[in-house]
Amino acid sequence: MRVRLKGDAICTLFLLVALCSLLYSQLEHLVPAGKKEPTQNKPRAAPKIFSDPTPPRRPMPAEATAPRSQVTLVVRQTEVAKTRVQTTTPPPLTDSAFNFKLYLLNKDNRNFNLLINQPRKCRKTPGGPFLLIAIKSVVEDFDRREIVRKTWGREGLVNGEQIQRVFLLGTPKNRTVLATWETLIHQESQTYRDILLWDFMDTFFNLTLKEIHFLSWAAEFCHNVKFIFKGDADVFVNIENIVDFLKRHDPTEDLFVGDIIYNARPIRVRKSKYYIPETMYGLSIYPAYAGGGGFLLSSHTMRKLSRACREVELFPIDDVFLGMCLQRINLKPILHEGFKTFGIVKPSAAPHLQTFDPCFYKDLMVVHSLKVAEIWLMWNLLHSPRLSCTQKKQVKKPFQWKKKAQITT
Repeated sequence: MRVRLKGDAICTLFLLVALCSLLYSQLEHLVPAGKKEPTQNKPRAAPKIFSDPTPPRRPMPAEATAPRSQVTLVVRQTEVAKTRVQTTTPPPLTDSAFNFKLYLLNKDNRNFNLLINQPRKCRKTPGGPFLLIAIKSVVEDFDRREIVRKTWGREGLVNGEQIQRVFLLGTPKNRTVLATWETLIHQESQTYRDILLWDFMDTFFNLTLKEIHFLSWAAEFCHNVKFIFKGDADVFVNIENIVDFLKRHDPTEDLFVGDIIYNARPIRVRKSKYYIPETMYGLSIYPAYAGGGGFLLSSHTMRKLSRACREVELFPIDDVFLGMCLQRINLKPILHEGFKTFGIVKPSAAPHLQTFDPCFYKDLMVVHSLKVAEIWLMWNLLHSPRLSCTQKKQVKKPFQWKKKAQITT
């Protein structure tokens, strides 16, 4: 009996010791874990904050929008860690801002391959076309390109002058959205022979690349053209008025006409789509430039601008960049009231006035920001034989009282 009791006591003591050691090891493991939690998150957060976004297939000068912050903090950090993050991290980027660091690193990369070319576009007409229409577009906007082809961008004779057309495109930013985009765009090019496609990402801040590549293409493949109209796909163009206007000018002389913007100031607000920091542009005023909705230039000016664009440093806003190139060649752009790149503004005295009226468009050159259906409708309204616009009487002489009335007075 004594031996059994002694053995049971020893076993019981052994089990108690094992249980206590197990509990102690668990407590020892839990206490340091809470202390080490902030320090484990610090090195993880830092690379995410300072790492550049994944570059595309080849270096791009800029992207339309910067990627949103990729940092997701699961646990709260200590006050010291918060202070470090606040002092080293730049203000959060908005959807309209873009990665200036990536842009500045790649801004000198300005030579991209031409994937789809139309080398015979300006050779169809003996002596070259009178007017080349160049429209900025993106791969996805097939409906906008089609409505331009069917309305104001038709190729052929207009008021006795030959018109040709090209669309300017880059590769889509999100290629997974339209998986068959290459097949579709090549098929469209074979059908219409009016697609120019370059191997740079088609984003808002890469429109400058589209500007310099088109000028280079025109100087090489369309040097015999008389005049060029360059604009957006969402504008309405009264092409008859443009041809009549250009007939009064010499293509061998300088000409740059549009909705000219003077004394514009750089936007310093980060939330703005057109935000430019002082480190990129330190002056307080931009040079005079034309609204990108549409402008006209002669072949002589086109060749001079093509050379100037190679010498001027790239700028992420294409309208302003072209103004810098005009300043480089010492050419002052001409303001024309027929270019409404900000749309037709209602007069404050008549807020009820309907501005979508063909009589408003009849004497204009370019009106910006129209939908596809509106472009089609306005084109048909303006070319309807039933269109009748009342002409306002113009006072040729200053008002004077009649002699008889003066005597009576």
